[in-house]
Amino acid sequence: MPFQRIRTTYKQLGALDGSLYYLSLLLDKGSLGHVRLVRYYLVAQPIHGEAACRPSVKNPIVELTPDNPLIPRFPRPPEVIARRMRDKAQCFVARSGDEFAGFLWLAYGAYDEDEVRCRYELADTATCVWDYDVHVEPKHRIGRTFARLWDAANSHLDKRGIRWSMSRISAYNPTSLAAHGRLGIHKLCSATFLCIGPLQISFIGTAPWFHISLSAASRPTVKLAPPQHGQ
Repeated sequence: MPFQRIRTTYKQLGALDGSLYYLSLLLDKGSLGHVRLVRYYLVAQPIHGEAACRPSVKNPIVELTPDNPLIPRFPRPPEVIARRMRDKAQCFVARSGDEFAGFLWLAYGAYDEDEVRCRYELADTATCVWDYDVHVEPKHRIGRTFARLWDAANSHLDKRGIRWSMSRISAYNPTSLAAHGRLGIHKLCSATFLCIGPLQISFIGTAPWFHISLSAASRPTVKLAPPQHGQ
């Protein structure tokens, strides 16, 4: 592995997250995928009604409906999309002409993590929402698609009185951390999961702090409150 790449990774992630990132690669490769070290930052993003960029008249952001013709082009399995819609999740969709360009999903009240075993519950459901799976197609990542998705979601949530959008971001993804950082995120805590086959050991920067799980029936529940004023 080129030294310059390692140096860049540590510069972007810092000593702790950089070391855990390379440890996660070693564990994954050495165990043939049976051991994973997953680390997130749980964050809160302020909601405001001000647009970051000019909306597109030709390709407006729309709220997903069951008859949207772009659904077959979503980069997720059909059963995943169907489950999200059954769960009343809300989705904003971006397009470029007839092409799918990206989407952003919102959950109200609580969200069950889909990469590890964990449940996130919102302490204040009147003013907070959970956002997840913010995806922009590679060819549209240099452009306004990401900003336009957030503008549409911000406008909708601001009208509903929502003040904070909670989410988790991989501690190993400096691009996503930087993009959300420009939106003014507040880091609430970290959550690290060591997964060894069916065993999951969780280290969380808030209650319940530590959790051991051996099956899908057991998972830690993390209650997230919005940042205190001035935090």
